[in-house]
Amino acid sequence: MFQFFANIFGFILNTINNIVNNYGLAIILFTILIKLIMLPLSIKQQKTMKKNVKLQEKMKVLQFKYKNDPEKLNKEMMDLYKQEKMNPFSGCLSAIIQFILLISIFYMVRFPLTYMQNIDKNQINTYIEQMKQDNISVSEAYSEIDIVRELNYLKEKFPDDNELNKINLNMNFFGLDLSKIPQQNLSDWTVYIIPVLYIISTFISMKITTNMQSKTKSEKEVIDVTEEEKQKEQRNEMEEAMAQSNKMMSWMMPIMSISISLVAPLGLALYWLVNNIVMIAERLVLNKFIKD
Repeated sequence: MFQFFANIFGFILNTINNIVNNYGLAIILFTILIKLIMLPLSIKQQKTMKKNVKLQEKMKVLQFKYKNDPEKLNKEMMDLYKQEKMNPFSGCLSAIIQFILLISIFYMVRFPLTYMQNIDKNQINTYIEQMKQDNISVSEAYSEIDIVRELNYLKEKFPDDNELNKINLNMNFFGLDLSKIPQQNLSDWTVYIIPVLYIISTFISMKITTNMQSKTKSEKEVIDVTEEEKQKEQRNEMEEAMAQSNKMMSWMMPIMSISISLVAPLGLALYWLVNNIVMIAERLVLNKFIKD
């Protein structure tokens, strides 16, 4: 399944790359295009987030009221979802799509000759054998990245070689080599620029999301403060447990992405960085237009 989507994404990215003739710029435009395609889902997700914060208040009341009757609690919660016209599994769809994107684009960046350039596997193996015969290091995990790096070097030496010019992947982006992998180039400080910017943008994105949820929640509490005050003390423990669970879930994807960005080519980290920047702008804009 991931290979199927990697082929589609590779075709789109390669088409853009052939137009702009720069891998980094192509990734930026590709990311923006994917975000535009996903915009309807983002709008729905933002609406759901706002509704869900308010729904949580009603759910806490039910959880306290029926804490000793799980069967009744489940029935009341399902009735509440129906009443509010919300799907309790709506968040799962977004998580599944994000996971598919994560793995598929990782495949595409890891194997650019296969998924972008559609180079025959036998030809790729020939390149690998030639590099090994010339005592050029080829990694098991990122052999195609090593091939691209070597072929770009050879193209500079032999600019008129038609065979070499079939591969069009200029991975130099404002002085940064997007084929480099931080884990393999620890002494090169430039490999940390994009991952560090990505980490910063991740924390900014999480902070904005938390602030939006807190704002919506506080507005609701102003209305229900009298009613909620009576049961607040008894629900503190339950609320804390739910908050910890939500916090853990919100950290899982960023931690996974940050870990992968350190062992994957910089092109992948650039995609995630641009994706975060666009997502931050998207959330701020949508928050202005989407009302409760």
